[in-house]
Amino acid sequence: MRYSSYLRSAILALDEYDGSVPLQSFLKTFFARDKKFGSTDRRTISQLCYCYFRLGKAATELSKEERILLALFLCSTVSHPVLQALKPEWDLHIGATVTEKMTLAHTGFNIESIFPWAGELSAGISHDTFSRSFLVQPKFFIRIRPGKEKRVKEKLLSAGIAFEELRSDALALPQGASLDKYLKLDEEAVVQDYSSQRVGDFFPGIAPGDTVWDCCSGSGGKSILAYDRQPGLQLTVSDKRESIMANLRRRFRDAGINSYKAMVTDLEKRLDPAIAKMFSAPPSLVIADVPCSGSGTWSRTPEQLYYYQPETTLAYQRTQTRILQNVLPVLSKGSHLLYITCSVFKKENEEVVERMVQHDGLKCIHQSMIVGYEQGADSLFTALLISE
Repeated sequence: MRYSSYLRSAILALDEYDGSVPLQSFLKTFFARDKKFGSTDRRTISQLCYCYFRLGKAATELSKEERILLALFLCSTVSHPVLQALKPEWDLHIGATVTEKMTLAHTGFNIESIFPWAGELSAGISHDTFSRSFLVQPKFFIRIRPGKEKRVKEKLLSAGIAFEELRSDALALPQGASLDKYLKLDEEAVVQDYSSQRVGDFFPGIAPGDTVWDCCSGSGGKSILAYDRQPGLQLTVSDKRESIMANLRRRFRDAGINSYKAMVTDLEKRLDPAIAKMFSAPPSLVIADVPCSGSGTWSRTPEQLYYYQPETTLAYQRTQTRILQNVLPVLSKGSHLLYITCSVFKKENEEVVERMVQHDGLKCIHQSMIVGYEQGADSLFTALLISE
């Protein structure tokens, strides 16, 4: 039977998968080994695997088959062919609420057991709502570059791509939309999570000529955001990965950012003396989007929730502290530090900020979670500090 075969294939994949690589990458390799899988097969089997991990730490006593079917029921809002074939009594109630579905399925677990670390959450996170968010596929977002709003929206409408306008420059789109066919990415619009876009609301005033250092720049999304807020800034970027810096340079070229300084350096180890020489004056703003557990993004990668071990949070906290200690020497009185994580754990958020305030001569102007799960977005922590 076709749908039983999908379930068996998903179980075979899960038996082999150990969490050491992203699930998306593993599944790509898994399907490549057997050419019998068509596009519908791959899509359905992948969905079953992702549903399995969306239950997080809940219902771990169930068999893989039981867990997949239960998760598919809880995650689905419209009739699903796998449930029609294998659990028709559940599929009849597909439009019920999650709470009603859990009663119908006799789950025996509390929704909050999906994410069982309520006491570790940063302020502003609702444990119940956050746990429920893992049952929902997050949305896909773009940020429109300044002056391109009308053009981008017209192109999307002409292409028949539906979108939800969250701000005049922030759009939510269907997952899997092929934007590169219709838009000039990075020139006209940037693929960027909505919460990440909102980080710009916490930038201090940046004047033309001010120096901004994005010290853990990744591929440069927040640097492009800062540039769009103030094109006259003096931009410096650094990251420890040469491959990601190559991607940043390509994106900067497409975005029309030609005047900047860039360096590959590992700030977990030390402050490279060459970094200090890159600044003609101390930075007005350092953006520190540091490595973290990524727990605020786990609804996109639920396998990370499933395999998460609490001790790794302390390891990230130590990494974050080392990076900040190596960044602080370039600050002068009045310099701002914008500390960012995509974590919901207070060990990586408030506790790190508290340490900087107590030991490093910084004053916290503002700190809060950017709660994204109500918009289908990631959740980020931001803290703006000033050197006294």
